[in-house]
Amino acid sequence: MELATTLLIAVGLAMDAFAVSISGGATVREDRIRWALIAGALFGGFQAGMPVLGWFGGASLTSFIGSYGPWIAFLLLAAIGGKMIAEAVRGDDESVQFAARSTATLLLLAVATSIDALAVGVTFAVLDTPILWPAVIIGIVTFVLSAGGVLVGSSFGRVFGRKVEILGGVILIGIGLRILLDHFAF
Repeated sequence: MELATTLLIAVGLAMDAFAVSISGGATVREDRIRWALIAGALFGGFQAGMPVLGWFGGASLTSFIGSYGPWIAFLLLAAIGGKMIAEAVRGDDESVQFAARSTATLLLLAVATSIDALAVGVTFAVLDTPILWPAVIIGIVTFVLSAGGVLVGSSFGRVFGRKVEILGGVILIGIGLRILLDHFAF
């Protein structure tokens, strides 16, 4: 898989964590850098680990899937992206308060925002794509965006949260379409 595609997937996956970081950062008045590093490490670590778990689970399915792999990849990415857009439009997320809560709360949020990455790992396995570098890139991008989200949120409040999740969903759907179209390219 191309680096540009992997980066777009990473950005799309990181949008949930970025939105949560902005929301949580809006409540941070002291120790901004500390909370940015904690959020970045937790969100980035889980976003890097979940695709690996998904890849190992999906690798065992590739012999059964065969030529339907691109269709499955498209459906998974479209479902994940659609879910992100729907949740952003409905406003399902609550405001997160990092400073008022513990690191354990951030840990739970990191798990919750990285579930989509598990499905993306399955997609990589279905496409018979190695997972190590994509997982590293996903983790780094999520770290940077999450840490930056806390700082942005701290400075600008919760204005951007839902718009960022919509963008992430659109990116994932677009990547799914690209995978599907590449499969039919002549």
